[in-house]
Amino acid sequence: MSEWVLRGARVVFPDGTRPATVHVRGERIERIGAFEDVPDGATVVDAGALTVLPGVVDTHVHVNEPGRTEWEGFRSVTRAAAQGGVTTLFDMPLNSLPSTTSVAALDQKRRAADGKLSIDVGFTGGVVPGNAGELRAMAKEGVRAFKAFLCDSGVAEFPHVAAGDLETALPTLADAGATFFAHAELPGPLEAAERAFGPATASDLQKHATWLRSRPRAAEDEAIALLFALCRSTGARTHVVHLSSSDALPILKAARDQGVPLSAETCPHYLHFDAEHIPDGATLHKCAPPIREKENRDALWAGLEAGLIRMVVSDHSPCTPELKVLELGDFVKAWGGISSLGLGLSIVWTHAQKLGIPLERVVEWMCAAPAALVGLTGRKGSLVPGADADFVLFDPDAEWRVVTEKLLYKNAVSPYVGTALRGKVRATYLRGERVYDGDAVTERPTGRMI
Repeated sequence: MSEWVLRGARVVFPDGTRPATVHVRGERIERIGAFEDVPDGATVVDAGALTVLPGVVDTHVHVNEPGRTEWEGFRSVTRAAAQGGVTTLFDMPLNSLPSTTSVAALDQKRRAADGKLSIDVGFTGGVVPGNAGELRAMAKEGVRAFKAFLCDSGVAEFPHVAAGDLETALPTLADAGATFFAHAELPGPLEAAERAFGPATASDLQKHATWLRSRPRAAEDEAIALLFALCRSTGARTHVVHLSSSDALPILKAARDQGVPLSAETCPHYLHFDAEHIPDGATLHKCAPPIREKENRDALWAGLEAGLIRMVVSDHSPCTPELKVLELGDFVKAWGGISSLGLGLSIVWTHAQKLGIPLERVVEWMCAAPAALVGLTGRKGSLVPGADADFVLFDPDAEWRVVTEKLLYKNAVSPYVGTALRGKVRATYLRGERVYDGDAVTERPTGRMI
């Protein structure tokens, strides 16, 4: 069993940043010591001027394998994750074929992932009409969270649920101790927006403003109000994925104040981009819910600082270039999803440091909170004795630019190409083994299924 010491002048712990040594035995953190605490003859990795962080935990990634592996796959997505300091990700139940809505489909997922993982991967189950009988069985198989759409998902094989479906599913998930993830947009406001818009011209379809008008804040706000009521009545831990509407923050505050287990995440694209600066035809920026106005973006940052939004995850949702970058720049026809896995730490830190937000808060949002969401506190997301020895050596002052050639996705298509960022991952360690050295990801797949 290997033993070694990671020493850093700046090591980020749950209670603050300080000089320290992290003592590794096998795959786990054995203990935390003072900076000078290095046993005679010990192998030492000195972080030097770099900051030592826990591995990033990303609980919202669409891997798409099996079935749509031409969009993305386990090998490519976990390599991209390691490059950006992500040591654990959770795969969404769509857009693979089949969707992960049964134990049989879960087994297919696991077979597809076997032998391809550069980091650790967990699986999220799906809640769709008629599969309530599968939920408990999937939970027994180790599924820690389940996702549903409250509106059309965009793929026919993963239909959306109604309130009645949730009234059946949520008590089952509560009994199983699983978290419920919800894509929170209701069909009613979306349909009303479509009727109000009327016929769209070719010019209209090239404008992000058209897409934005078709996905009003009300669709999110009313969905989150429904989830608040269901969460309060069932006690099921409920989580709003990819929050984009800052108008829903008062609902999240009410949930916090009343002790209702409703939480929310947002994503780097909602914290970086704003609707006013998306050019016509720039369908790389299309996602659902949409990127909203600058004042909304600023309010999301305030919601994070206030603790109303608990975490930041990627919602990495890739596809082939043919589906994303259409010749006419049609925002209605283009696939809705943004590829950003592995860029998130740098994107969020770029803005956080400008706002005077310390790196410790970013670690809370991107490491500790997502780990807690899926029941991995003490194992992932923080540097504590007994946790997996997952580390990131991070240069918070490095300035760099996103280039297509360095993206490791199956399809190197992202609206962040060309973006100048601050903060760079120099090395990633998974369970005590370096899987990214600042230049390349190790070829040997060392990740495991959670």
